[in-house]
Amino acid sequence: MQTSTEFEAMALKLGDTVPDFTADSTEGPIEFYKYIEGSWAILFSHPNDFTPVCTTELGAVGNFLPEFEKRGVKVIALSCNDVVSHKGWIGDIESYTPGAKVGYPILADPTRELAVKFGMLDPDEIDSKGIPLTARAVFIIGPDKKLKLSILYPATTGRNFHEVLRVIDSLQLTANFSVATPVNWNVGDKCMVIPSLSNEAATLKFPKGFETVEVPSGRSYIRLTPQPNVDWECLSTTPQSDVGVGILHFLSIFVANSEFFLAPECKTMHFFFYTW
Repeated sequence: MQTSTEFEAMALKLGDTVPDFTADSTEGPIEFYKYIEGSWAILFSHPNDFTPVCTTELGAVGNFLPEFEKRGVKVIALSCNDVVSHKGWIGDIESYTPGAKVGYPILADPTRELAVKFGMLDPDEIDSKGIPLTARAVFIIGPDKKLKLSILYPATTGRNFHEVLRVIDSLQLTANFSVATPVNWNVGDKCMVIPSLSNEAATLKFPKGFETVEVPSGRSYIRLTPQPNVDWECLSTTPQSDVGVGILHFLSIFVANSEFFLAPECKTMHFFFYTW
């Protein structure tokens, strides 16, 4: 059995190319590279089937699946049980979370081979056989198959998939524009011009302009610009849905896989909206 130090040595770092693998799943054999080819992807792990927190999480992902699909993101789960166990568990997941459908594969990893390969094991959480369980890991992987973000939760804390969506929006935006997103940023908020970009270059890159915030140090390093892929003129003319409260969310998130659309009245390729 690997030690805690060995688990840490195997952990993926940001920018690493994620390993390829073939594994059985609830949707049949998965060849990982082939499955995620050309797409953003999320791989998230769970300690065990038929456990309460995991059941709530997989149900939530089922409800969020349309939002991941809008962003061109493929979702795949992993739990350290076999496919028969996974399939039996799906009924509980969908029953507990109203409207949820587990429309994504759950990988089988009863030997912990994948959990070790991705550095997902939690040496403090042990099963009845004395083998470490997987932690609640989230890996967001870019179309280049490199790790863009990882979040690790303990077994006792469920994940926030609103936050997972938010960071995907940020990652996809900043992958295509010379901006960073500040604290608590959401789609439509102002972005920050990256420090490596000069004022002259920023003026050329951001035709909507940018503002420099004055700070006591006198340094001009906080520069704010409107989100570059949102057309605010279209915001004022796009009709809202009459279902509930119309909330427009504009995103330029499909550049990587060319699944964007062009609104006829707008001159930029970039956005859709959804309501709740």
